[in-house]
Amino acid sequence: MIDQAPVFTPEQSASLAAYTTNAHRYDERTRAFQHFRHAIVDALPLRPGDVVLDVGCGTGLCFSMLLEKIGSRGCVLGVDAAPEMVAAARQRAAREGWHNVVVSQAPITEAPIGVSADAALFCAVHDILQSEEAVRAVVDSLRPGAWVAAGGGKWADGWMIALNLQVRALHAPYVADFDGFDRPWRHLERLIQDLQVREFAFGTGYVAAGRTARDPLSRSSADGITGPDRAATDRHA
Repeated sequence: MIDQAPVFTPEQSASLAAYTTNAHRYDERTRAFQHFRHAIVDALPLRPGDVVLDVGCGTGLCFSMLLEKIGSRGCVLGVDAAPEMVAAARQRAAREGWHNVVVSQAPITEAPIGVSADAALFCAVHDILQSEEAVRAVVDSLRPGAWVAAGGGKWADGWMIALNLQVRALHAPYVADFDGFDRPWRHLERLIQDLQVREFAFGTGYVAAGRTARDPLSRSSADGITGPDRAATDRHA
């Protein structure tokens, strides 16, 4: 039998290119989103000395914002599966002299985290958030009561067809599969207590934040709960 090469959809191919062969252009192409990155990081009430897991850290564009909060006694653990992104993130840390930044190349489900982190950041990593296994792996690596923040793009209301076409074009280079793009936090809210979600830009962006259970046993009892969205939404035009 002849092994066949994997067949990717146009969206998956564009996403792979954005994180691999075009990784050197990632900072430039996403510079306009930097204020949204600030909003997502600001949702984490970090303290000096905290250990933060930056999930899908890319080229490390959130590192400086996290380090401002946790100081020299804290540590940022960046994880990304793309070798080109990891290389750029490590170069950034070395260039800035950030000795308390450690970047690992691995899928998040296989990352050698090795510590119970105080917080986790999911910044513009829709594909990771749509993997229940990946989200659970992150939450399981956190200490009880740890903070989690996530944010990125999403669909606006269904009747905003023209706006959603623009949203798709904007995010297509970085999203392999738009499944779950109406509620990107769907897996996270099952594992995080009182997840609060704020939508903005006519519902095309969001920031979500909450805490892991202080009693790890209480989380397992809530895993199977389904029902109305518990997230409080504050939409801003």
